[in-house]
Parts: sequence; structure tokens; C-alpha cells
Amino acid sequence: MLGVDAAREQVLAAVRPLPPVELPLLDAAGLVLAEDVVSDADIPPFRNSAMDGYALRAADVAGATAERPVRLTVVGEAAAGTGLPPAIGPGQAVRIMTGAPMPEGADTVVRFEETDEFDTGPRRSEVAVRRAVRAGENVREAGEDVRAGAVVLPRGTVLRPAAIGVLASLNRATVRVHRRPRVGILSTGDEVVDLGPPLRPGQIRNSNSYTLAALVRESGGEPVLLGVARDRTEEIRAKLRQAEDVDLLVTSGGVSIGDFDLVKQVLQAEGEVALWQVRIKPGKPMAFGRIGSVPLLGLPGNPVAAFVAFVQFGRPALRKMLGYRDPGIPTLRARLLSGHENRGRRRHFVRGIVERRGNEWVAWPCGLQGSGVLTSVTAANCLIILPETWDSAEPGDEVEVQLLDGVLPGGAA
Repeated sequence: MLGVDAAREQVLAAVRPLPPVELPLLDAAGLVLAEDVVSDADIPPFRNSAMDGYALRAADVAGATAERPVRLTVVGEAAAGTGLPPAIGPGQAVRIMTGAPMPEGADTVVRFEETDEFDTGPRRSEVAVRRAVRAGENVREAGEDVRAGAVVLPRGTVLRPAAIGVLASLNRATVRVHRRPRVGILSTGDEVVDLGPPLRPGQIRNSNSYTLAALVRESGGEPVLLGVARDRTEEIRAKLRQAEDVDLLVTSGGVSIGDFDLVKQVLQAEGEVALWQVRIKPGKPMAFGRIGSVPLLGLPGNPVAAFVAFVQFGRPALRKMLGYRDPGIPTLRARLLSGHENRGRRRHFVRGIVERRGNEWVAWPCGLQGSGVLTSVTAANCLIILPETWDSAEPGDEVEVQLLDGVLPGGAA
């Protein structure tokens, strides 16, 4: 049988990052940059105040204390977005708001809380500063965030919310990214019925197409549902031929050794497809190859086996097509709180829960582990990995776990 790592390597070797497209900024959120983004301006573009207070010269208040404040003459006010304030000289200050340009001659800002203001007539004429301040305090320099000519976001950056904000600060209304892969999804089997009609004896609902479509969407792709094909050669062929303009085909069912598992026959006739026996549990039978120029991943029909196999092979393939530098699956090390057997010498992906307790991660299996028990996946936040060389795992063993949603549980940092 083929090892899990070797199977994943073959899948990844068969796909490439998709061609770049130019998208509006918000449509590119979550996608991967296909270009270096170089700034054509300093951000911020001018020196400005980081606080509400008084802009002044630090040297003028070098000896200021609460008991002996230093009085300065107020020569003007500055608010954000209202143009340049008046310049200051020795012994002078400008009342300033956050974001306003710094007056010429000022090198620091003292907060309102550290001053006493005095009015003579319709405006404040003097301010008493009760603390010595350093030059540069509470001042944001031009280019403090971004320098003109700098590579701000390199190719391969995932455009998370902060990156979208940076692009907006650079006046980028559009950006070049690797487009989302379109993934055709086909379920097979005489017993499989899509949503809508009541089930007759011996029939089951088509959950796989919807599980896989949700996984595709969660992984950054666009699912294209092709429905259900009965165990008829021509029907399977017809469904596959409907899959136009897709970047990946995913089927479920029909790849084992049963008499009615016709998908493998159709795939081998229609393209270059290898049948695999993968050392993985749940699941084992898989197919991988091409139908024309489109890669195809044939998954087992049992719901949990299809889920686990997609996470191990389909999700990394989509991440590579999206342009991720590392298409791998987030993992961490955890201590098992309860044991679990591993019959069959396959790499066992056990549905489980992982959480932080004190200074360590701990994990334990959850729910029934049969390959048809999909509800156990809904209760899990991880897959606990039992190596193929283990016959069982014991309480206290350290294992690797895969995070199902890629986020550390419990808000852990």
C-alpha cells in the first residue's frame, strides 16, 4: 500500500498555482498575492501627532515638573484634515489633535492630561506643561509604517484583513492574486439520493457532495456540484463530461473492489488514473490521475473516509493551486488522555478534541469512530494521528494532531 505522505506528494506534484487574475480589493480577501506590492509613497505621508495635546519643542520643557510647570504661548490649533498648522518658535506651542500634521519647529507632543490650559479672551493663549518630554514622543514620522519604494507585501502573502487595509492605504483598488480553484464534485452509487425526494428502502442521502463542497469552500475553492451518478458507465461518463471549466474533479464512491464500483473503470477509460490502496484509516481505496487536463481525486464512499481523505489530499492540493507557500496542514503536539487501538497498520486519523491545559496541549478521541459516523466529526476540533507503526496508543503518549479549522482552540495564542 502507498503511504499517506507519498500519496500526498504525488497529488501535490500534479498541481500548480493557478494563473493570476486582477480582482477588486475586497474580492481578493483570503486569496494569495501573485505579485510583489511596492509602495509608491510614504505611509503616513507626513509627520503627525499620535495624541491629542500640544505640539512643542522638547528643549523648552526640559525642566518641567508638576510643582514647577513651564508656561508656553499658544500660537494656533491643528486638527486632522485641515491643512498645515502655523510654525512655532522657542517658548511656543500649538494645540493639536491626533492625526494632524506637526507644526514646523515642533519635535514632540505632550498629552492634554499633562498640561493646564489658560484662556484670555476668546481663545487659549497659554499652556502650562507639567512634565519634561523626549524629542519625538507621541509623534508619527512620515514613512513610519511604509517607505516609498519598499516591498510592502511580497508575492505569496495571504490577504488577511490587515493586508487588505495596507493595500487600501496604498490606494490599490485592485490586486493580482491566484484565482479560486473551481472543483467539480460527483457522488456515485445506485443507493445515493440527492436532496428532495423521500428515501426508498436501501437508499441513503447524498451527504458526501455537500460535505465535500463545504470543505472546498472552506479551503478557498469554488464547489461545482455535479449531482449523483448511478452505477451505469454511460451515466458516470456523462456527469464527468458536464464538468466544464473546473480545475479539479473530486468523486466519492466507486473506487473499491466491489462488482458495481464502476467509477474506476470509467476513469481508467477516460483518462490517466491510477487506483491506489493508501495506508490510511478511515478509508483505503482511492484513485488519482487526470481526465483530459483536469486532475481527478477519487475518494471512498463512506462519509468520514471521504472527509478525512479530502483533508489529507484535497485541501493541500487546493492550497497549492491558490499559491500558498506552504500547502501543509497545521499540526501541534499533544498528550493523549485516553488510549485508542490501531489495528491494520495504517495511519489512523482519529476524530478528537484538543485543548490547552496549563502548559501543555491534551487530546482525546470523541464519538464513535466508524467510517460512516459523520456526527463524530461535528464534535471534533482535530484529527489525532496514530502512526502506522503503532498497534495502539496509550494514555500519556505524545501524538501529533491536525487542527480541523486551522485555528488554535479556546482562543489560545
